[in-house]
Amino acid sequence: MQQSSSEQLRADVARMTGATAGHQVPASRSKTFTAAFADLVRGFGQYELWLQLGWQDIKQRYRRSTLGPFWITIATGVMAVALGFLYALLFQMEWREFLPHVTVGFIVWGFISGCIKDGANVFIENEGLIKQLPSALSVHVYRLVWRQFLFFLHNIIIWVVMVPLLGIPLTWEVVLALPALLLLILNGVWVAMFFGMVATRFRDVAPLLEALVQLAFYVTPIVWTTRTLEAQGGEVAAQARIVEINPLFHYLEIVRAPLLGNHVELYHWLIVLACTVVGIIITLIAMRQWRFRVSYWV
Repeated sequence: MQQSSSEQLRADVARMTGATAGHQVPASRSKTFTAAFADLVRGFGQYELWLQLGWQDIKQRYRRSTLGPFWITIATGVMAVALGFLYALLFQMEWREFLPHVTVGFIVWGFISGCIKDGANVFIENEGLIKQLPSALSVHVYRLVWRQFLFFLHNIIIWVVMVPLLGIPLTWEVVLALPALLLLILNGVWVAMFFGMVATRFRDVAPLLEALVQLAFYVTPIVWTTRTLEAQGGEVAAQARIVEINPLFHYLEIVRAPLLGNHVELYHWLIVLACTVVGIIITLIAMRQWRFRVSYWV
């Protein structure tokens, strides 16, 4: 009898980790930062495993689809164009300028929100693999971030098409989008790891994050711009500065601005770097205390 997809998946994992199903290598219970960091290093070293699992997630999702993963691109493009024209009309802005702003915002936001929302369920959804097969806990996080990155690559095709069609001015600063994207990926790892552990222990966290991410979408300048508010002057212009309290705005800006041919102010980078360092430290503390308990919580 042919193996089911889940059985085949476990067989692939066992082969790549050099172990057999049902034989779990005991996790280190050392409550040290070194052990927590070692889990991240070990998981990254098992790149063949999470690269294949992430790619398999994409293929399974669009298994019998004609267009396959490009449905992601189509859905994102249609939504971005529709909202771009709508809000350009409402805000009385030039659509050729506003449409790329919304589109790139949607693409970057898709990666950010995916790491947060899917990260909350990353260990719960991999319960079988965690309990039955040996691998670093971080493997499941790398798998998730890799999958979200593949979604991003599919969606960035929309921007590539828009550059010549809308005449988006590209400068040398477009290369800054690469280190910005690497920062997003790095943050995606600690976000998925931290919220994954917390949401596994406290199951109410996942739906709460879902609601908060939805709220964050509206308070982050994706389908609107700070210049729209500043142009109105008075108290409205002053309130436009409040948006900078939202750290997601800065993560969005360091990627979107270079892709639209705009200059990125230094303080955006500094805020993102500070949030990254703080987030990694908090995650390492959480891993030191909780990582070996995840298998009991799932």
